[in-house]
Amino acid sequence: MLRPLILVTNDDGITAPGIRNLVSVASQLGEVVVVAPDSPQSGMGHAITINKPLRLDEISLFDEIISYQCSGTPVDCVKLAVDIVLKERKPDLLVSGINHGSNSSINVIYSGTMSAAVEGAIEGIPSIGFSLCDFSHKANFQPGLAFVKQIMASVLKNGLPKGTLLNVNIPKTDLESDINGIKIARQALARWKENFVEREDPGGRKYFWLTGKFVNDDKGTDTDEWALQNAYVSVVPTQFDLTDHHNISYLNSWSFES
Repeated sequence: MLRPLILVTNDDGITAPGIRNLVSVASQLGEVVVVAPDSPQSGMGHAITINKPLRLDEISLFDEIISYQCSGTPVDCVKLAVDIVLKERKPDLLVSGINHGSNSSINVIYSGTMSAAVEGAIEGIPSIGFSLCDFSHKANFQPGLAFVKQIMASVLKNGLPKGTLLNVNIPKTDLESDINGIKIARQALARWKENFVEREDPGGRKYFWLTGKFVNDDKGTDTDEWALQNAYVSVVPTQFDLTDHHNISYLNSWSFES
């Protein structure tokens, strides 16, 4: 029997330490193919490339694992992987990450890591986005790898409902024993409060640099933010259907008059 086929991608770029750690776990569970951006693509969301050509080059970066670097976005990588690289075989699992930095709460909207996983789910592939709450290039991924493997193995065994993917965030810790376990959670109702710093370039033209702080007013104990703050790996079932189904009947009660 063929081993499960696992497609690995990310948004930090194919040379990022996070994807190397994810490949090491995935290779324990199945046959791995990597298609990832050739440069960092953080914050790209679900962007695709439509105004310039895409480059796809096979490289030798992960020993004997088939690997490609792509000039486009994380979503471009998934599309090319499915349509070009793996056109004769559909992946049994898509994993994206491990991202350098949290993708909890509202971050899921902006995340290239999660958008790659969303694209996988759109293609009907069970998909997971993994993130570590540490933005450092020298982040310690080791404490969370056992949980990454456990979650991947569970999805391979049980599958996921159609249209559902998983958003997994791992707390920053020094030891695996510091993590209290896995917590199934909902997305916290939190947001970024932006602040644009105005500066001037040498030519006298104004430019702006985005800064800000994360504001979490959600006091629930069932959220991803609560889980991470209490040293749990948060797992949020996520969907790409953005319809607010609960309010369809409410809008139908409106009288639309010209």
